[in-house]
Amino acid sequence: MEKTLGKDIYDWLLQLGLSHSNAIILKGVIIVIGLLILSYIVFKVTQKIVVKLFKEIAKRTETTWDDIMVERRVFHRLAYIAPALLIHALTPTMLAEYHIWSSILQAALKIYMVFIVIIVMDAFFNTIVDIYQDFELSKFKPIKGYVQISKIVIYIISAIIIISVLIGQSPLYLLGGLGALSAVMMLIFKDTLLGFVASIQLSSNDMLRPGDWITMSKFGADGVVKDINLTTVKIENFDNTITTIPTYSFISDAFQNWRGMEESGVRRIKRSINIDIHSVIFCTPEMISKFEKIDLIKVYMKSKQAELDEFNTKNMVDDSIMVNGRRQTNLGVFRMYIQNYLKDNPYLSNDDTLVVRQLQPSEKGLPIEIYAFSKVLEFDAYENLIADIFDHILAVVPQFELQIFQNPTSIDYK
Repeated sequence: MEKTLGKDIYDWLLQLGLSHSNAIILKGVIIVIGLLILSYIVFKVTQKIVVKLFKEIAKRTETTWDDIMVERRVFHRLAYIAPALLIHALTPTMLAEYHIWSSILQAALKIYMVFIVIIVMDAFFNTIVDIYQDFELSKFKPIKGYVQISKIVIYIISAIIIISVLIGQSPLYLLGGLGALSAVMMLIFKDTLLGFVASIQLSSNDMLRPGDWITMSKFGADGVVKDINLTTVKIENFDNTITTIPTYSFISDAFQNWRGMEESGVRRIKRSINIDIHSVIFCTPEMISKFEKIDLIKVYMKSKQAELDEFNTKNMVDDSIMVNGRRQTNLGVFRMYIQNYLKDNPYLSNDDTLVVRQLQPSEKGLPIEIYAFSKVLEFDAYENLIADIFDHILAVVPQFELQIFQNPTSIDYK
């Protein structure tokens, strides 16, 4: 039929008065144009019928993966293969007399189909990522880095196939010459290869997940991980700025991940105040009487003082000198007050460590450190809680006849 059609076109062109050579050339042009028009019609039919059919099926099913494939236009891109297959099947017979044209058109079709495979596979891989993100596992094991390296492999293979088609050589011929280019390839894809290795380590060791709050001072990052891909990690800081960090930096540099804090449901408080050492003294009877009226340490003061009095009486301690025997100090009572105050705070966890301790004295006084865990995790509420606690502590220090240490100011000299 193709030969008959070609002869009919040739005879018709001769009847129009064209010469034999011109009729042959124009016949070939008409056939090529006809093939292109036919392929366009096939594409439209495929797009209207087949793609629409897949869309309707996706709407009627309860699963979401087919809806994602429609959204990612996988079926729409597959429709581009139909006209290429049609032309590829008809070209050898329709252009049998035009060997050069047929070879060029066949090569162009091969390159075209490689491009179609690339865009279809790209959409398919994006679909896999979207489907995977619906699973709970995606929060712990992101696969975006693996998908990106798969895309790169496909691009490289496609490039080899296209070059082999253009030069008329087998792809194996080109693969044999890649050894000489390996050093160049390593240089070009250095960041990609490092990122790939880093993404595997991050995923296998569960070091980083989307949604983690991390701090990486080297890059000024302090916020939530939004995206992890082959080459970069995107972090949305608390001031709504975006910090982009190379993936391999999370292997070579140190960063702080706050996930453990969020999973435990508590956040650590570790802060101290400096007490002037000169203000630390033994408690006098007047001070003891005063402290026994403070609700938070009322019971403690009575039981502790009874214990000390019993010890001193039993050991016949000379009370005329306060260094003899066992005595309470204003600093000890102050520490007990802070500890009871913290235990009484409903926003602090009593199931975790709660300590009020002394640190090594220095030229800046005696540090009294608060080590506790807050039930409040949100940054602003957490900071407000700490501020409230230390507002109270600083205000009650003089009640225990202690003084906060600070370097002398102009007011002190005045």
